[in-house]
Amino acid sequence: MTAPAALKRISATIWELPVSYKQGMLVPARIIATEKLINAMDAGVFEQVSNVACLPGIQKYAFCMPDGHWGYGFPIGGLAAMDPDTGVISPGGIGFDINCGMRLVLTTLTYEEVKPRLRELVDALFYRVPAGVGSHGFVRLSHDEFCRVAEQGSSWCLKHGYAWPEDLEMTEEHGCFTGADATKVSQRAVDRGYNQIGTLGSGNHYLEIQVARPENIFDEDTARAFGITVPNQVVIMFHCGSRGFGHQVATDYLQLFLSVMEKKYGIRTNDRELACAPFRSREGQDYFAAMKCAVNMAFANRQVILHRIREVFSDVFGRDPRDLGMDMVYDVAHNTAKLETHLVDGKKRELLVHRKGATRAFGPGMEGIPARYRETGQPVIIGGSMETGSYLLAGDPGGGDTFFTTAHGSGRTMSRHQAKKLVKGQKLQRDMEERGIYVRTASWGGLAEEAGHAYKNIDDVAEATELSHLSRRVARLVPIGNVKG
Repeated sequence: MTAPAALKRISATIWELPVSYKQGMLVPARIIATEKLINAMDAGVFEQVSNVACLPGIQKYAFCMPDGHWGYGFPIGGLAAMDPDTGVISPGGIGFDINCGMRLVLTTLTYEEVKPRLRELVDALFYRVPAGVGSHGFVRLSHDEFCRVAEQGSSWCLKHGYAWPEDLEMTEEHGCFTGADATKVSQRAVDRGYNQIGTLGSGNHYLEIQVARPENIFDEDTARAFGITVPNQVVIMFHCGSRGFGHQVATDYLQLFLSVMEKKYGIRTNDRELACAPFRSREGQDYFAAMKCAVNMAFANRQVILHRIREVFSDVFGRDPRDLGMDMVYDVAHNTAKLETHLVDGKKRELLVHRKGATRAFGPGMEGIPARYRETGQPVIIGGSMETGSYLLAGDPGGGDTFFTTAHGSGRTMSRHQAKKLVKGQKLQRDMEERGIYVRTASWGGLAEEAGHAYKNIDDVAEATELSHLSRRVARLVPIGNVKG
């Protein structure tokens, strides 16, 4: 792909489109990437990030992370911080899968101990954690009780025996965005979500058994602080979000915002997918409260999945999950909007930070991260493809320019349709098993869509985040077992 002629290289990893690039831009647009990654960026990234730079109230820059690619409204990897008094909130800057996030869990087991039981583990996880389109969970809830989950998040799970107290401490915002109001959520959204707690879903969602090999440790001290302490230690990583519930919340408010954006508030955007409303307006506040419900549902979803994972490992190895050391490293969200305090031109300001396919990455000493991580910075989890591996990183003290935000994954290089043309799911499963990765999937087509060739090189993305001082590499985690939606 040929980058726009107006794109200027600011540093080794910062590329900028000036406000003169497109009529209506209020701030420059910046893409964080190495030269290799910027040359591979699809044209949609430049179009979309420059459209974001036109949104009312945006501060400093519109950003795209190194894993960026074309999305809905914002690019995937998009970041924008708004003045809450003069700015807008946009579902296109958050995403349909609200709080699609990552959770990393430790064990004291090694690869040598797990390898003989790997098929048994993956098969049991496939059975206990439903995957695929329309999958339903084992937690039976009334609509009213589901609304309580949406308002309480992980604390509901703790009350009902699906969490350890320390799990909440190891979850962003303790697993609950305060201010969630289920009365701002449609009945259709509740209908779609009330039976999906404890499910992976489809698309790029997965549950993976991984190994932290000694040669893949970048920072031994930080790895030890995060709980990775023995050679070939086995960990579990999973990625999922708010399922149909979050999708419906986004759909409902996109339609509402399209009806009031220009007629009531006089706001025009370059793209209907950036439909928005003033953050302080009634519509903006209603969406913010509904979005938080979807955020909290996703936290609860991942917490119940962890409960099931602990059950499986306990059953297979005949030991208590605590004896197996199944503590959380962290749970971090993508696809959210949050009010946070950041330095802007040397002054502390409250900002509404939209992260679309981007991850919070608070640095050492910052408020809002667990006390045990105050010296290291917040754990950051960047998922790669199921064939290659993923990364555990830490927030960098130099991340202030991007409002302490980093990449969330490796980023697609082709559509799902294109990926399916290149490989059949059954063949991919056989090939992966020959390479030591045992996979169970709910859909052969879904498996083919997630083949490694459909994604950027995760090593390139992780390296770019480190070179940019967004996050620093701690360990590369290699897959050995995978449950795929």
